[in-house]
Amino acid sequence: MNPRVTQLRQTLARRPLLGDGATGTQLQQLGLAPGACGELWNATHPDHVRQVHQGYLDAGADLLTTNTFGGTSFVLAGHGAGARVRELNLAGARLARAVAGDRAWVLGDIGPFGGMLEPLGEASPDEVTAAFRQQTAALLEGGADVILVETMSDPAEAALAVRAAKASGAELVIATYSFQQSAAGYRTMMGTSVASALAAVLAAGADVVGANCGTELSLDDYVSLTAELVAAAAGRPVIVQPNAGSPRLVNGMICYDESAAEFAAAAPRLLAAGARLVGGCCGSTAAHIAAMAPCFPR
Repeated sequence: MNPRVTQLRQTLARRPLLGDGATGTQLQQLGLAPGACGELWNATHPDHVRQVHQGYLDAGADLLTTNTFGGTSFVLAGHGAGARVRELNLAGARLARAVAGDRAWVLGDIGPFGGMLEPLGEASPDEVTAAFRQQTAALLEGGADVILVETMSDPAEAALAVRAAKASGAELVIATYSFQQSAAGYRTMMGTSVASALAAVLAAGADVVGANCGTELSLDDYVSLTAELVAAAAGRPVIVQPNAGSPRLVNGMICYDESAAEFAAAAPRLLAAGARLVGGCCGSTAAHIAAMAPCFPR
């Protein structure tokens, strides 16, 4: 058993934890072209990746997320790097682990594989499971303490990822979805309700559940969504990682409008609604995390 995971569980039972913020949008500020493969920077621009991690650690984050969101063979193949899964995920985990030291825990990041499962798409569950297991194995080898399955829309895919992580030896798995407002309430892009989405990953063995990357959700929305997540989480800890507002294109650059001060004001409300882990997603920066840090005393 990983003693860091044991310590994480004990700490989470005692106090809420502060996550980090966006990786991709921060790397874009450092020169990564929109749409380019950020995972390649684990090999080509490691100093920039370390800089992002260090900024979040200095801001007070308890959790650092690896730069591996698009690290499955499916996604990397679209960038001509399908054969580099182990290399890039291992490097991403090692970069975060080196910065975290004993001051933070490392979340090995796994995003969607980028397609649709059969029968809606052409990818079989076995193929996708194998891709998730390959990625998870490299992240754990590189020093990730936890596997984070995030920004999911399809509960079937999310459940495959959680089971793959557990089968690869992950002792703690976090699973989050991207929700949006609909006439029927909060739903994933696939139309799945909060209760059904969480039930799928809880049945698969997720230890922490929640939401991230709601591109059309305000911080007020996230407070109400948090209450729904807590009600559906079957007693498991809930994580919420809002975007810094909805993305806008300004002079060819994607901008996010919600400020660090707004995140600071939202943090106590998210905690009061029942969140146990709070961070940021797209558009959030080290300033957003630092502004929330007073609500998360160590």
